[in-house]
Order: sequence, then C-alpha cells, then structure tokens
Amino acid sequence: MTEPLRLVLASASPRRLELLRRIGVEPDEIRPADIDESEIPGETPRQLAERLARSKAAAVEASDAIVLGSDTVVSVGRRILPKTEDEAEARKCLALLSGRGHRVWTGVALTAPDGRMASRLVETRVTFKRLSEDEINAYVASNEWQGKAGGYGIQGMAEAFVMRLAGSYSGVMGLPLYETANLLRGFGYPVLSS
Repeated sequence: MTEPLRLVLASASPRRLELLRRIGVEPDEIRPADIDESEIPGETPRQLAERLARSKAAAVEASDAIVLGSDTVVSVGRRILPKTEDEAEARKCLALLSGRGHRVWTGVALTAPDGRMASRLVETRVTFKRLSEDEINAYVASNEWQGKAGGYGIQGMAEAFVMRLAGSYSGVMGLPLYETANLLRGFGYPVLSS
C-alpha cells in the first residue's frame, strides 16, 4: 500500500488555512516560504502574483510532500497596492479604492516531490462604494487592514464596501478554492473527502 500524499502549506496566513479546511484539506505541515516579495521593475500585477505563488511553492523543500504556495496582489490599473503596514498606508489605499473598481490577482502553485509544478492565476474585479471619511476611520480603527494586500480584508467589515464582485470571492480572501481543488486533484491529492 502506498503512503498517502502529504501537503505542506507555504504560508502562515490563517485565512488560507481556513479556506483549505472548507474543501476538506488539512495540511500536514505549515512552513511559510521566506522569499523576497519585491516587485521587479516593469512587472505587471498579474505577473507578480503568479511569480510569487510559484516562488513560494518552490522555496519550501519537501522531498515527500506536495507544497502549496499562493499570493494575492491588489491593483488599480497597473499600480500595485502594498500589503499595508501602517494606518497612513491603509488610509491611502482605501481612499484610492473608494468609489472605483480594482482587480485582485491571486496566484496558486503546487510543486510535487518529482519536480512537477502547476499553477493558476485568478483575476477578480471588485468595485467599492464611495467611502466616507467616517467609514475609512472606522475601518482603520478595526485593524483589519494590517498586512492585507490593498489595505482590506474582504471577509470582514470591508465586505460592506463591495458593490460588485466578478470572479472568485475566496481568491480575494487569499486562495481561489475552485482552482486550488482542481490543482490538488491533478496531483492526486484527495479533496472534499472524509
């Protein structure tokens, strides 16, 4: 009898872990990838999201497991918004997103012990309502923006800002489940099983 496949999640994100659990997947190990996430000059938001997902999956060595890497990039046009680290940055992002559409690019990649790699890139279009100063202040006070691409987490208070969404809600949270499940199945990993 062959050993069951092991899965390593190359991310410390509690949202990605929660999302995997929604499809019946519990990683055997969580080993965040330590890579430089800086953009390369001239790189588009979609290229950045895919490169980072692939780099994270490749950076974690696991001779006996599939490694899953993912990354999310928020953009307005070609402008890439930061993963916000302070209140001023969060306010700037929210003011930019207020009353307009933006794109969320989420890359997901898998590597197998035999060297195979597969990845998918998911684009989601999100439109925010026009935000008042009070709404921005309340959201910043919630601290939900900390470390989030574009200065917001859709699964929290910011969900009330979303007028329209076309694409993958779970992708905006950080892991597109449809594409992730298909990649895992393609590598022989059981999804939605007991």
